[in-house]
Amino acid sequence: MVLYTVQNGDSLYSIARRYGTEAELIARDNELPSGGLLSVGQTLVILQPRTVYTVQEGDTLYRVAERFGLTLNELWRNNPFLGGKTDLQVGQILTIVPEEKRFDKEIAVNAYVYPNVDRAILQKTLPFLTYLTLFSYRFEEDGELIPPVGDDEAIVELARQYGVSPIMLIASLGERGTFDSELVSELLNDPTAQDLLIEEIAMTLTQKRYGGVEVDFEYVEGADAEEYVAFVRKLRERLAPLGYVTLVSLAPKTSSDQPGLLYEGHDYRGMGEAADKAFLMTYEWGYTYGPPMAVSPLNKVTEVVDYAVSQIPPEKILLGVPNYGYNWTLPFVQGESRARSLGNVQAVELAGEKRVAIEYDEVAEAPFFRYFDRVDGRPVEHIVWFENANSVRAMLELVERYGLDGIGVWNAMRYFPQLWQVLNHTYRIQRVLA
Repeated sequence: MVLYTVQNGDSLYSIARRYGTEAELIARDNELPSGGLLSVGQTLVILQPRTVYTVQEGDTLYRVAERFGLTLNELWRNNPFLGGKTDLQVGQILTIVPEEKRFDKEIAVNAYVYPNVDRAILQKTLPFLTYLTLFSYRFEEDGELIPPVGDDEAIVELARQYGVSPIMLIASLGERGTFDSELVSELLNDPTAQDLLIEEIAMTLTQKRYGGVEVDFEYVEGADAEEYVAFVRKLRERLAPLGYVTLVSLAPKTSSDQPGLLYEGHDYRGMGEAADKAFLMTYEWGYTYGPPMAVSPLNKVTEVVDYAVSQIPPEKILLGVPNYGYNWTLPFVQGESRARSLGNVQAVELAGEKRVAIEYDEVAEAPFFRYFDRVDGRPVEHIVWFENANSVRAMLELVERYGLDGIGVWNAMRYFPQLWQVLNHTYRIQRVLA
């Protein structure tokens, strides 16, 4: 796999000739818009498979998989253009044996979706996953469990069809859909409410065929940190004998005494002992109301991982990987400016539309670009930070460097082909369901 940065004068055809492949395959693997318009600085994933197969009359995906000793998920990962479906067309070129993995390591891969996820995007994503976490269940003050809006059971069953373990996420969200410190404090200091919530979680996991639960309580008061650890421990003790996994989401801390409501209630060492796995929310440095910067600057992420592995066994840690970017209007004004979220594919398309070059920050390991548009007749400058194949590779290399269990992708509501291509050519993917 080559990660190629587009230069002045490049075309898909000239790049294809350079690497002995076809322009149509580069466009397909990167899901480029029709016309193949490229931007200077844009990153392309160029695959160089060791074995390919041309679909013949009468072939089915099952027969091709059986012929080459592969699982359907392996075929889908090697050929994402199939969309996780079994339809084949005569003449299609399938990758049977891709290049060697960058690291000889099997990792867990989790991704987060809402119940209204586009089913076509979900089917395309599932072959790359170990876990699929559905956001989100909530709870009342008395511990009564509140299900998400939408059909989570259909998604659970679809995940299982692909051999992916579905995870139920429970968040401390209030009625307005925002994290509620008071709500979570009342739960953590009410043993009766906790017992009810834990029993309802256990019952729901069984009834809906989930594989486990992830606890995402944010903005927990520092005074409730021990109670939070105790709750997660009690939950795991109830669920583990039933065969369920317990995960916990953790704010991106760099020290045990880091101030701030986002951090103080998250005890890394305690959670590392209480939960089966810990998901580090290593994103949102660049965020809606903050100044323009990378969503997950690698230098900042590395500081979090350095601290995390000093408190939690690395083999329990899932590293948060963002699947989105932000578009800021300049100048940024604290308290007034609001960035707009956009997908990574959408960001590249925007750069092409505005005919601007994409740059790359070597410290943050993230791409960005600037452009102008006109509002009420006056020029307005924008800056866009997003992710590409190079930034994904940099994040994935942390898993190898620190011996982490794997990654968690926030979120999989948009399909980002380069993320999954780079992942598939870097690691083997762990399976927990037969």
